[in-house]
Amino acid sequence: MDAAPRDGLPPFEDRTDFENADRGFVAALVPAVVTAGDGRVVWDGDAYAFLAGDCPDSAHPGLWRQSQLCARQGLYEVTEGVYQVRGLDLANMTLLEGDRGVVVVDPLISAECAAAALALYRRHRGERPVTGLVYTHSHVDHFGGARGVLPREAEAGVPVIAPVGFLEHAVSENVFAGPAVSRRAGFMHGTRLPKAPDAQIGTGLGTTMSTGTVSLVPPTVDVTHSGQTEIVDGVRILFQLTPGTEAPAEMNFLVTHRRALCLADNATHTLHNILTLRGALVRDARVWSRYLDEAIDFFGDAYDVAFASHHWPTWGHENVVRLLAEQRDLYAYLHDQTLRLLNSGLTGAEIAEELRLPPALEGAWHARGYFGSLSHNAKAVYQRYLGWYDGNPAHLWEHPPVQLAERYVEVAGGRDPMLAAARRYADAGDLRFAATLLNHLVFADPDDEEAKRTLAVVYKQLGHGAENGTWRNIYLTGARELVGDAGGPAVATDTAGITSALGVGMLLDSLAVRIDGPRAAREPRLIIDLIIIDEERRYRINLEHGALTHRSLPLHRTPKPHAGLTLTLTRPELLGLLAGRGLAGIETDGDRGLLKRLFSYVTQPDRRFPVVTP
Repeated sequence: MDAAPRDGLPPFEDRTDFENADRGFVAALVPAVVTAGDGRVVWDGDAYAFLAGDCPDSAHPGLWRQSQLCARQGLYEVTEGVYQVRGLDLANMTLLEGDRGVVVVDPLISAECAAAALALYRRHRGERPVTGLVYTHSHVDHFGGARGVLPREAEAGVPVIAPVGFLEHAVSENVFAGPAVSRRAGFMHGTRLPKAPDAQIGTGLGTTMSTGTVSLVPPTVDVTHSGQTEIVDGVRILFQLTPGTEAPAEMNFLVTHRRALCLADNATHTLHNILTLRGALVRDARVWSRYLDEAIDFFGDAYDVAFASHHWPTWGHENVVRLLAEQRDLYAYLHDQTLRLLNSGLTGAEIAEELRLPPALEGAWHARGYFGSLSHNAKAVYQRYLGWYDGNPAHLWEHPPVQLAERYVEVAGGRDPMLAAARRYADAGDLRFAATLLNHLVFADPDDEEAKRTLAVVYKQLGHGAENGTWRNIYLTGARELVGDAGGPAVATDTAGITSALGVGMLLDSLAVRIDGPRAAREPRLIIDLIIIDEERRYRINLEHGALTHRSLPLHRTPKPHAGLTLTLTRPELLGLLAGRGLAGIETDGDRGLLKRLFSYVTQPDRRFPVVTP
């Protein structure tokens, strides 16, 4: 790769990141392939071997460099008693050695990958049992592989530590909105793209997502405040709670006797997302910045190395402080300048075009927009404060995409003039407007194969020029779908591996968001009581006006009116009932037909809904 700076990038001759990414290497997984029980490949790190070569014209040089760093895989020693397995999923798995076993931090996305990571560790550090589990935050790449390191038969007595609110936010993202989030995540991470120089080369935060079994072991210990200390298997951990930063429930922590600081996803080697493109709650860049500043003071001089749940560690106290300070100022600048510009009347799209980082931040490799971008993050800050509406009455009640597209094609003089105009803009280098025109043609007539092929070419060009890994994947995935390669369904995160960890209230909430409201609204009121034996609680389900609501009551309390059906069952039996296994073995009192009526209104999400076509 050319050592000279390109496109405003920092100097390529600075190899500090590469030295740090290789430091402490113990062993790689060979081959770097993980399979499921049925033989299906759920992770293939060897597919990224091409990254050892020079940057091609089909990739942004900064993203290529970042992808080279992220593709490194294996077991690494961070410091004495602290190890990481990197490159076996989107995130890292950290292992803290205790008196008797090992405390696992953030067990990846898939149980299969987590098990492979733990096996790699044990091959080189001994058959230590898992004596604790820590989730730094509520995103699936940090808990989904839990059953791979802590199977049911081994979980008794093992503390599972998470920030307060973890389960609520994990459920809302991965179950309530799970199908839509998963579908969009497939675009964002490029999970269905080939791994190749002209296709998927990474996400900027890691390589890609694994596609194995997603699971969840419910937390048993909540971290409720900064300063809380837990001792697990002799490992003393001091927590800093950081809600509203990279996740609604998140925390940093210090392994005190190892002088090792975990920064979760709050300070990695990229600009992160204020609003991730897969969809999530908008994050608070102001709070994010303040918690990073707090960390500098809160942990003082008690650490010599910092590691995170992605990327590679930073060694040296002063180097960590510099990283924290620059990341702090990155999010503060993004937040404050977006507010300054929106208070001057600029819209989110206008701010995204105008906003630039100051030179000291723009020239820091870890502040580049490989995963988040300055453009979509500025729009996210705008959205957090002002919402989707930009104040222009013309945008208050616009037509939906298909109807809008039909009208654009009409005023352009028809399909042929509009297609010709799009090609002129593309040839002139204005790929953004060419994409806008071609998208209108596709939405006006999704059977227009020429328009779809032309748009696919434009998307491919936009992807190859993107510094941001997720933008690249979104453009390239969109291009493939336009030419008929939609791939398989999105990876589901609302499966039994997660729902089995939910409380009864959350299970009923997950049922409520799948009720076909218009159909259910035509039916009379339906009341079902659930007596959950192992919780000694009564749950009343009420379906009325198309909305399913529920309340939790003491077991002895029987509210009015009387339920049309009462089921007495255990929580595992409720899970089976919701999975369609029927009423066998469940005590019932009343009209069993009410349950059939209720389930008749439950819909199943479309996991392959169209994105680039109507």
